[in-house]
Amino acid sequence: MISLSPTAIAEVRRLKRKHLANRDGALRISIQPKGCAGLSYHLDFAESAQAADQVFECADEGGTLQILVNQQSLPSLEGLLIDYSEDLMGGSFRFDNPKASQICSCGHSFSVESPASEVFT
Repeated sequence: MISLSPTAIAEVRRLKRKHLANRDGALRISIQPKGCAGLSYHLDFAESAQAADQVFECADEGGTLQILVNQQSLPSLEGLLIDYSEDLMGGSFRFDNPKASQICSCGHSFSVESPASEVFT
């Protein structure tokens, strides 16, 4: 299961209004082989799910938000909690990933027990 905090859901909705013509689109979460720890989170919007996507839903008083994760990324993201916080330097998403065996100090790059080459085979 992938989940978002209420503040992360609110920020995703704000970004959808700003960047996505189809307000019914979903948040796509994936990983890419890059960053100081080997893997990096990638967030973007999708108009619809693809056949191999796992679909998760997060709900709050504003309705339901769909989250799409491709099958390749799912094993490394299972149990992921995404939060959003703001401080004097701006706002950013924070990732709490129980599958991460190492996290870069930036918080956006991580590694899992399996090397990145095995994750992307």
